Amino acid sequence: MTLVQRWTQLIRTRTVAFFAIICAVAVVAVSCAGGGDATASAGIAPEMVADYIHTVMAADRTAYTKHVVNRVKTLEGKENAEGVLNVESTEGWQQTDGIPLPAQMFRLGAEVASESGSAFTYNLISPWYLNDSHAPKSEFEKTAMDATIETGESYKDYQEVGDQKYFSALYPDKAVAEACVTCHNTHPIHLERYPDKVFVMGEVMGGIMINIPLEAA
Repeated sequence: MTLVQRWTQLIRTRTVAFFAIICAVAVVAVSCAGGGDATASAGIAPEMVADYIHTVMAADRTAYTKHVVNRVKTLEGKENAEGVLNVESTEGWQQTDGIPLPAQMFRLGAEVASESGSAFTYNLISPWYLNDSHAPKSEFEKTAMDATIETGESYKDYQEVGDQKYFSALYPDKAVAEACVTCHNTHPIHLERYPDKVFVMGEVMGGIMINIPLEAA
């Protein structure tokens, strides 16, 4: 089994198991009279559920970035003098013998969750997106992203999409490893779209959006 297959299998197993735990948590919301806010009346508060989900996601992504991607000999065609894994982390990993970039591995996990029938959804968004699917799309996402970049803290609120109410939380996605800033700062799309933007370690590069559907009591 290859390295990427082992990591994909691990993420699939952890995602499915974690989804099973979340499904066992009853998230029930009651709308406050005369307002658009909601409070948890049973089970675990949606804010706490979102925090649990984010903790697991962030831990897996950080571990993959620090302990796998940072140790490969090549990152997007550039040699890593300290690399010990004879493999390349590359955007085109499916067409080569390489492994996915951290953002791609994160998206693979989201796809596994979706295939498992996950009630909640999650994705990466950023105003400096390379993949068009990661652009902030709704007014809620734009407002949340602006606030998170300004404060460096998570942004949480309730929103309605169609007839469905959600508790949504955007967590800052910070550069936790040199591979994060190196890959983005030298990426051709980044250089074309955001030539004046140079990321540094610890900076907010975007956000992790989690949407939890709420059942009206």
